[in-house]
Amino acid sequence: MRKIMIIGAGGIGSYLVSFLDRIGLYDITVFDDDDVEIKNLTYQNYEEEDVGHKKVSGLESKFGSISKAEPYVVLVKQQLENYDLVVCCADNLSVRRLLYREGYGEDIQNKWLDLRSQGRNAALISYKTDPTLQDAMLDGPDGSFSCQGTDWEGDAEGIDTMHIAIAGIATQWIQKWFNDNNDVIDKMVVNV
Repeated sequence: MRKIMIIGAGGIGSYLVSFLDRIGLYDITVFDDDDVEIKNLTYQNYEEEDVGHKKVSGLESKFGSISKAEPYVVLVKQQLENYDLVVCCADNLSVRRLLYREGYGEDIQNKWLDLRSQGRNAALISYKTDPTLQDAMLDGPDGSFSCQGTDWEGDAEGIDTMHIAIAGIATQWIQKWFNDNNDVIDKMVVNV
């Protein structure tokens, strides 16, 4: 089995888990300390019965490829070890900084993929990216940011779906990467 750690079970992570689960080739561990809230139901992969429970518990009950559902944050390098690929779907820069400190290029121990979405924009950034771009990729304020962007007022009409698009693109990237197709892209930015 191909071992993947997914950090973040919100807008991007909840869909990425479902896409990878359908393929059936992955042993997935998911980390997220958040609870499902009513506002999450409109754009994340959860149902009403998940409200008030940990996001990782909701996913674990639906998807058989999840071997561990950890209701914690990822804080230290040791948590990243023993996975073939670590995928960041978190909504903050602090966990990304931990991931980027793992380094870049084929010689690093912990290979990683960083997925982002905010409003009409989405990005995929991998360990294959030129390390001189790190400062630009980690620039921004600390804190949590919804994949719906800052203008979203919580209504169904204003929902953006770039988080689902980047989860789909990442699924393709992961499939190609695991199949030793070394021509996967190092990064991609999408704006609709």
